[in-house]
Amino acid sequence: MAEEKKEPWLSYLALTTVILAVCATLSTFKGGGYSTKSVISQAQASDQWAFYQAKAIKGYLYQVQRDQMQVELDGMPPDATAARRDALLARIADYDKKIKKYEQEKTVIQQDARKLESTRDEASRHGQPFGVAVIFLQVAILISSIAGLFKRKGLWLLALPVGVAGLIYFADGFFLFF
Repeated sequence: MAEEKKEPWLSYLALTTVILAVCATLSTFKGGGYSTKSVISQAQASDQWAFYQAKAIKGYLYQVQRDQMQVELDGMPPDATAARRDALLARIADYDKKIKKYEQEKTVIQQDARKLESTRDEASRHGQPFGVAVIFLQVAILISSIAGLFKRKGLWLLALPVGVAGLIYFADGFFLFF
C-alpha cells in the first residue's frame, strides 16, 4: 500500500484550527465570566436601589411626623405649658436628626449602587466582543474543517480572514480598542 503524500498546507491548516479553537474556548470562558459579573452586579445594584427607596420612605415618614409636630407647635395656644412646648421641640429635634441620618445613608447607598452599575457596564463592554469573537472563530473553525476534509486550500484561505476577525474581537474583549 502506498501512503498518500501529505500536502504541506494541511499542517498549517491543523495548526491554525487549533489556535482558533483555543481562542474560541477562551472567548467563551471570558465572555461567560463577564456576563456573570454583569448579571450579579445588576442584581446587587437593584438591591441597593431598593434599599435606597426604603431609606427614602422612612425619611419621608419622619418628615411627615416632624411637619405635623411643627404644625401642632405653631398652633399651640399662648397659654400652653412650657413642658408641652419643650416636649414637641425635643421630638422635632429628634425627627430632624433621623431625617438627616437617612439622607446621609441614602447618599452612601446611592454611591454604592452607582459603583455596581459601573461594574455592570464595564463587564458588559468586555463581554460583548468575546461573544462576537466566538461567532467568528467558530465559523472559521467550521470552514477550516471542511477545507481539511475536502483538501481544498481555497476554503482554508477563506477561513483565515474570518479567523483573524475573530482574533481581533478576542483581543478587543481584553483591551477594548473598538
